[in-house]
Amino acid sequence: MAIAENEIQSVKQRFGIIGNAPMLNNAVRVAMQVAPTEMSVLITGESGSGKESFSKIIHSLSPRKHGQFIAINCGSIPEGTIDSELFGHEKGSFTGAHEARKGYFEVTNGGTIFLDEIGEMPLGTQARLLRVLENGEFIKVGSSKVLKTDVRVVAATNVNLMNKVEDGKIREDLYYRLNSVPIFVPPLRERGKDVELLFRKFASDFAERYKVKPVSLTDDAKDILLKYRFPGNIRQLKNLVDQISVLSTDQKVITADSLQIYLPPQTSLPALYKEGSYQDLSEREILYKVLFDMRKDVNELKRIVLENISNPSHAAQIIKENPHLFAEASSEQNRPQEPVTLNLNGSSVTTESAEEVQDISHEAEDDSLSIEKKEKELIMRALRKNNNKRKYAARDLGISERTLYRKIKEYELED
Repeated sequence: MAIAENEIQSVKQRFGIIGNAPMLNNAVRVAMQVAPTEMSVLITGESGSGKESFSKIIHSLSPRKHGQFIAINCGSIPEGTIDSELFGHEKGSFTGAHEARKGYFEVTNGGTIFLDEIGEMPLGTQARLLRVLENGEFIKVGSSKVLKTDVRVVAATNVNLMNKVEDGKIREDLYYRLNSVPIFVPPLRERGKDVELLFRKFASDFAERYKVKPVSLTDDAKDILLKYRFPGNIRQLKNLVDQISVLSTDQKVITADSLQIYLPPQTSLPALYKEGSYQDLSEREILYKVLFDMRKDVNELKRIVLENISNPSHAAQIIKENPHLFAEASSEQNRPQEPVTLNLNGSSVTTESAEEVQDISHEAEDDSLSIEKKEKELIMRALRKNNNKRKYAARDLGISERTLYRKIKEYELED
């Protein structure tokens, strides 16, 4: 079913979705196409990117639009009560169950349930949910009677569920049952000029609420806004505009310097969200991994530089194929030759020959290996201190037990 651009714009206006980024429009298009069906949908995207709006699009454009719509955050319900919340319970089924209660799947019969943060759902509850998805059946807590329900499930997550499947935290059959149709909601930093549109929309809304003149941005302030990564996505931008609207009572035209005051400093580390590869690591583990990856990259760069220095013909070929990279060097080729200065491991070293470079490379390699040596020594000390109890050793090192097990195996410390 082809969806015209004007239909997409109409739906975005109806549900308050601001922006024209191609990825955003594609997400709206997929939601509109899948809405009339009964297929399960899995919405993925970072926290604060607006995933719930897409679940409302699916419900409102479906034959269930006159039924009830309920949004549930699985991560906010304690593990001990989530079964009761979703499926209900009988009187006396557990302490505090003074009367029978209907669960969401019973009261939403004929409607749609939006399960946000589905990756936080306990395994036992996942088995119950799978039965609802496959057969439309469920059993209340404390009961043996099978009940029927007709509910469409739309799920959402801000983590990589396939990683959860591999770790045994998400049932594989449930994952594929939920992921019949995937919808990806792009983060704000990948939506280009949408940031400006959203800023103006929020500024107008808050100006009306607080009965003040709306704030606006100078051109240099807009440049800073577009370059900011917004880890909290739309939610963070909305809070930022709210803060500026309240605090900038005298100055309603925000300059770059003024905007910098309100923006939290950004980390200089690279973006770590790539297919969920870092999301199950602690902050210290992430830092270790980034440092080790950087060390490998630096050593690889050293190897390439050394190969080119020791092989003039290879270096000449690279210069010939990439003249734009060496334009400045080419303009100075008639200058007297000077010793080559290399920066290895933070130290500047002046060399006279390729042989000296080779010697330096061996020293650098020995120095890089010392990092692994130090890490091995730290692990051994932690194990000795805690009488080889890995749980407490991992805690002292500030890493997970899984990482410690892997390091023990890597350094052959099993004995």
